[in-house]
Amino acid sequence: MLLKDKVAVISGGAGINGLGFATARQMAAHGARVVILDLERAAPASAAARLGDGHLGLVADVTDKTACIAAIEQAVKTFGRIDILVNNAGITQPVKTLEITGADYDRILDVSLRGTLYLSQATLPAMQAQRSGSIVCISSVSAQRGGGIFGGPHYSAAKAGVLGLARAMAREFGGDGIRINCITPGLIETDITQGKLSAERKADIEGTIPLARLGRADDVAGACVFLASDLSAYCTGITLDVNGGMLIH
Repeated sequence: MLLKDKVAVISGGAGINGLGFATARQMAAHGARVVILDLERAAPASAAARLGDGHLGLVADVTDKTACIAAIEQAVKTFGRIDILVNNAGITQPVKTLEITGADYDRILDVSLRGTLYLSQATLPAMQAQRSGSIVCISSVSAQRGGGIFGGPHYSAAKAGVLGLARAMAREFGGDGIRINCITPGLIETDITQGKLSAERKADIEGTIPLARLGRADDVAGACVFLASDLSAYCTGITLDVNGGMLIH
């Protein structure tokens, strides 16, 4: 098992059809003890229970630094260490540039970008003390290609910010034995996409993708397992595309 005896924290991980829970499930299958963080209404404890015994679900709003610190302290108290952090929490909004309000901008950037910073800040001291760790930040192909299908320009900006933040942290913390990398998913079929694409529109999009299908949550989860494991021991500051060839660059 690639992650035997590792402890993994995954934000935004309680949605059963989402990227975070798919990652939690695969990491648990590879031997990790998983801590799922999410908002109270998402019921992270119930999601963790679905993984089996020995996992933990905690309520935490990643836009609240105090909540991030408290959650990480509880994870360390429970398991003694943190080996993996997956910064997955994010929200989107399909609006055009001239429609974006200040409140819209703050809301989208706070979860994806500020949340990535706050949860990383809360986790990094524990990893520094261990002299090891892997942080995986979930960005998006929309950060690379300038817009997506379900996200507005402020979403692209937030996810581009995640790329820059992760690269800067990778430079800063490499000497502590901490690797920090990004994944840029393409269009992945999750609860966000359900019912929002007609069969015709879906077929049109698939026709533009070399692998001729939309992504699945497990496609991204597998990439997270790779970056969390020793298989990627010499990878830091990288951006791993998981988009079926939607963007080749």
